[in-house]
Amino acid sequence: MKQKIAFSLTLMLCSFFSFAQQIQMPQASPAAKIAQKVGLTDVTVDYSRPSTKGRKIFGELVPFGQVWRTGANGATVLSFSTDVIIGGQTVPAGQYALYSIPEKSDWTMILSKNIKLWGAIDYEQSDDLIRFKAKPEKLNKKAETFEISFANMTDTGSDLSLKWENTRVDFRIETQVDPLVMAQIKEYVIDANTADPSLLYSAASYYYTNSKDMNQAYDWINESVEADPKYWTMHLKAKIEAALGKKTEAVESAEEAIDLAEEAGNQDYVGLNERLIKSLK
Repeated sequence: MKQKIAFSLTLMLCSFFSFAQQIQMPQASPAAKIAQKVGLTDVTVDYSRPSTKGRKIFGELVPFGQVWRTGANGATVLSFSTDVIIGGQTVPAGQYALYSIPEKSDWTMILSKNIKLWGAIDYEQSDDLIRFKAKPEKLNKKAETFEISFANMTDTGSDLSLKWENTRVDFRIETQVDPLVMAQIKEYVIDANTADPSLLYSAASYYYTNSKDMNQAYDWINESVEADPKYWTMHLKAKIEAALGKKTEAVESAEEAIDLAEEAGNQDYVGLNERLIKSLK
């Protein structure tokens, strides 16, 4: 009896190890993940990267007029930490599967709420969040392996660029930066009536950069430099004064910024202020 039990245990252990041990080898379409801060939004893309391997891709391996997984293996998933705008439509924060319908003259891009599918198997149009058009362009250099990347970055947006074989397709992701920043300024600076020089500097800088209320920006930067003058805060004060037409004051502030920058050993800011002074004369 004991021998039978021992034999059974041996069979179970052998069976366990046969399942546990697997041969590892390179994937035909390896998984990839890219992440990018776009404005104030975290955007990530999880996808798989098939290669051409001598095949004709668009119009053959990927037929025109049919829904494509826009990658390989499981769904290509886009994640947004805040609401974004794509194709003129608002996309709430969350995760979405990226599908497409390639055509010769234009592509239909799709964001689906169903991210669990294997490729486009069982894809349902009823799961679509949005559809929008994108124009394909011919690449000068062949892309052997499918690639998704971010391009043409600005403070508020980025293109998402898809490349494979001889084709490139881009679409724009826009984020709502101003409402988020203004809400923070209201909470941390205005409502809190802050005396923190760094917060006052940040608020003044945003107002100056985005051509908002320059007088309010001037009040904030004055409070900041009175509390804790730095070469970068004095430089901003000089720029705001110049924007308000206060040339004499701007030159004085720039000269003070130069002194502070030289003390700190920052020649970049010395040059910035010297060029500002020159532009005011």
